[in-house]
Amino acid sequence: MGLFDKIKKSLFGHKDEEQEEIKKELTENSNEELQEPEQTNEAEDIQKNKEVVEPKSEPSEDEHEEENEEVEETPGWSDAGTAFEEKQDEVEKAEEETEETESPEESSEEGATEDEQERYDKGLEKTNHSFGARLNAFFAKFRTVDENFFDDLEDLLIESDVGFETAEELTDSLRDEAKLQNAKSHDALKQVIVEKLVDIYDKGGEGEDSKLADDPSAKSNVYLFVGVNGAGKTTTIGKLAKRIKDSGKSVMMVAADTFRAGAVEQLVEWGRRDGVEVITGPEKADPASVVYDGVKKAKERGIDFLLVDTAGRLQNKVNLMSELDKIKRTIKKILPDQPNEVLLVLDGSTGQNALLQAKDFDKTTKLTGLVLTKLDGSSKGGVVLAIRNEMDLPVKLVGLGEKVDDLANFDAEKFAIGLFQGLI
Repeated sequence: MGLFDKIKKSLFGHKDEEQEEIKKELTENSNEELQEPEQTNEAEDIQKNKEVVEPKSEPSEDEHEEENEEVEETPGWSDAGTAFEEKQDEVEKAEEETEETESPEESSEEGATEDEQERYDKGLEKTNHSFGARLNAFFAKFRTVDENFFDDLEDLLIESDVGFETAEELTDSLRDEAKLQNAKSHDALKQVIVEKLVDIYDKGGEGEDSKLADDPSAKSNVYLFVGVNGAGKTTTIGKLAKRIKDSGKSVMMVAADTFRAGAVEQLVEWGRRDGVEVITGPEKADPASVVYDGVKKAKERGIDFLLVDTAGRLQNKVNLMSELDKIKRTIKKILPDQPNEVLLVLDGSTGQNALLQAKDFDKTTKLTGLVLTKLDGSSKGGVVLAIRNEMDLPVKLVGLGEKVDDLANFDAEKFAIGLFQGLI
């Protein structure tokens, strides 16, 4: 099942099941109504036969009183039916309680999944409303699907931060769909738009490459975090360190952003909260030398994960990129197979600027993935699709809020549902 099919099932699956149950109940009720007259006729025939075989005689007053008493004590058909229904309700309730008792793990897993989807929905609420409102207003404006329709749609997609190349590819594809008359109505075209945007992300194999690299034999798995100042690198590292430690694995952090005032202190504070050691150097120390000390200690102690914070700005962009390249070479001197991940941390509210940053950093450090932060305060989540389409880079982590546990593994299905729900 493709990613788009999974999304449709997740959004509409429960509705389809409810409709099937309603149809089933209506069918059963109609069958019962057809059978009831036959049962009534049979009862009437039996009563008539009794009247013929046993002629009525006028009962005495005593006998009449006894009959009245019997009628009051014996339940009629209506009361018997009610008693039967109550009994059935008790049986069904007992069965439901048994099912819940037999499968507590399934119910808890389902609850956890729903909670995570709620986090995605809440985190992408602004993007969803922005994109959805624009798309719905666009379709309300056009009555015919002509060349003006596709030109304006391309502009709308660019404004929604899906990128120029992505918008151009999508509109060209939709033109072909319209010519083949596979998408005649606005609703059909809207569904094709969403389906094709989902396909852009799905080309990575339903998000299989979105998982953080984790080599159990590597001591250590080194994650190098890069990105401009203010994107949320240090906070992301602190949150991830806590999550790794809580999972039972060992972790250390390296404060290699030695040029920004307060950056080292901020990471040290995260280490104090998490109970995780932070490797630091003298003030204004060479970042590569601090990284060297950190990698050496992590290897000697057999630490599972080493998270490296880096500078986001030096005197100019050339100096920054040279420093990052030097840090990467320093890591490889001690651990030739590392870093396992080079993660670019992007502020989700920057839109197309995030795409430009990704291209710049990728030239120097060859990125393995992205961390998209501050999605909950942005309406520009569509940039994920632009970066995926133009650079084929997967998102590994997303920041869906300010709490420590709001740093989530990226889930393409949940992200797409949060982004597109209400549109299909």
